[in-house]
Order: sequence, then structure tokens, then C-alpha cells
Amino acid sequence: MTKPNYQKMQFMLSVANLDQLPTDTGSEVAIIGRSNAGKSSVLNILTQNKGLARVSKTPGRTQLINLFSIDEHRRIADLPGYGYAKVPDEMKRKWERLLDAYLRNRNCLQGLVLVMDIRHPLKEFDQNMLAWCSECDLPVHILLNKADKLTHSETTRTLQEVRKKITEYSNPMTVQTFSALKNKGLETLREKLDEWYV
Repeated sequence: MTKPNYQKMQFMLSVANLDQLPTDTGSEVAIIGRSNAGKSSVLNILTQNKGLARVSKTPGRTQLINLFSIDEHRRIADLPGYGYAKVPDEMKRKWERLLDAYLRNRNCLQGLVLVMDIRHPLKEFDQNMLAWCSECDLPVHILLNKADKLTHSETTRTLQEVRKKITEYSNPMTVQTFSALKNKGLETLREKLDEWYV
């Protein structure tokens, strides 16, 4: 199969229930991050399409899974993380049930990209996601985004701290620094996605 062309990625649909998802075939990669981690910017840089991820900011879609197609066999699932978002507890519980069912039951899911703000890594939400994925034995690739906000030594130290933390988990986990603003780390991210999409 040819390498995925991320610039061809297009919005498919938003779903509130697993039975609304496309057929559980092909390869899917999910991406998630706290509200201010820069996940939309990562998607836009990955696809070289500044308007692509705007769709996930549409009011009312915060509790939905947004699907993007790369080609007929490969997709990205945009999973919104609550983070600082002010949402009712019942909506949060509903989303957690949907997320849990998705991570556990989606057979075509190859891995999860977890976007963190490098200045505030491993917050409670991030650690919950890592534990969740470990329980589901799902590979995780961590993007320490906004690396342009730190000095080189601060970036290196944070990267080492996160690398040390993820050795606690039994599932495959990798981590890299990233800057959507400076377009740094894009090739490393694409290489990881290519590996999952084989």
C-alpha cells in the first residue's frame, strides 16, 4: 500500500455513538489533547490545511468524535478532550463512556496521538489517558507541543522527564517534541503515523 498523503485528508462526519462510526475496517489513528494543547493546530499542520480542524470547534460538537478520511482505507479520529472546558458532569460522563467503548472495541484503531502542552505535561487528563490506553494495550505517541515556548535545555529536560514516566506503562509508548507554530517535528510525526498505517 502506498504511503498516506495527509494533505488529502478531508472531514467525513461527526458521531455521538459507536454505531454511527464507519465500518470497522482499514486503519484508524485517534488524536486527543486537553483543550489548550494545540490539537487543532497539529491537525492543520499535518495536512497543510489551516481550515481543516475548524469543523471540530463548531458549537455542540465538543462531545462528538470527528472522523477525517485520508483515503478509503485510512482515517484519523479527532477525540475532543475536556481539559479546561466547562461542561456538565453528565456530559463528561457520557463522553467518558463513549471514549472507553471506542478505545476498547474499535478493532481498526492502530494507535493514539496524545497532544500535550510541553510547558504543562502529564496533567491529570493526560495521565488518565495514558492509563486508559495501557489498560487497552493501545500504542500511544505523545506530542509535546509548543516546544517553541521553551529553551533548548528546558525542552530536553521535559522530554527526559516524560520518557522516564512512560516506562511505567506496559503498552508501546513513544514521545517527541513538536511545534505547530515553527513546523518542527512534523516529519517524525508523519513517520510514526506511516508506521501505524502500514
